[in-house]
Amino acid sequence: MIIYNVTLNVQEEIHDQWMEWMKKEHIPDMLKTGKFSKALMTKVMVQEPMGGITYSVQYTTESKEMLERYYNEDATKMRASSKAFEGKFVAFRTELEIIGEYTSQE
Repeated sequence: MIIYNVTLNVQEEIHDQWMEWMKKEHIPDMLKTGKFSKALMTKVMVQEPMGGITYSVQYTTESKEMLERYYNEDATKMRASSKAFEGKFVAFRTELEIIGEYTSQE
């Protein structure tokens, strides 16, 4: 399994509009590509020196090959969909390979 992690820092002036767009449009559209099985959105709890509010969105996919298909077939369109917020956020993307998943034993 692979996690496609997108860390975003969003300016406060567009935060509410951006958050609604992420929840109602962008994340559902990412899942509709058929390349990802789930998405997890988290807020980064550390204050950034540059200001803004930082989030991490983790999209889970079955393989590196499936992620490559996303890059080739969908990424340009999906990234262009954020045009309304251009210049008001920065995004940093990383690929993570899941090595193991562990839970506490009671």
